[in-house]
Order: sequence, then C-alpha cells, then structure tokens
Amino acid sequence: MPNAQMMTDEEKIDTSYQACMLKRAGDEEGYDRLMRTIPLPPYLAKVFKEKVGLDCLLKLNWNLSEVEAEFGSDWLLR
Repeated sequence: MPNAQMMTDEEKIDTSYQACMLKRAGDEEGYDRLMRTIPLPPYLAKVFKEKVGLDCLLKLNWNLSEVEAEFGSDWLLR
C-alpha cells in the first residue's frame, strides 16, 4: 500500500527543508526518501500513471494521500 499520510503546508515546507539539509550534507538517498514523504500533487500522479503506468508509480513509494483524496482510493487500482 502506498504512503498515504496527509500533511499540512507547514509540514510540507519543514520536510522539504529537512530534505534539502540532507542533500547539502551529501545524503542523496536520505533526501530522496524524505522528499517522497511529501504528498505528490494529483495532476503529477495522473500524468505519471498515464506515461509510465500505475505499477511504476506505486513502486516509487510516493506519498499519494492527496491523490486518494482527489481521485478516490480506487484510482490506484485501475
């Protein structure tokens, strides 16, 4: 099941800042992992699903909470 934790705008900003600090410190893996906890915008998820497929989108483990809120959880099954 994909990461589906909702975040406030403040939490998104704080998480992004923490991720950038990891990147500055040379921790690319930590940066990438933390950035994927920030909800992926639904319009990007839709394009991603159309271009590379749902399986790939799910394997990347993005936070899809906003996608589920906008399109419904069944969108991840179609």
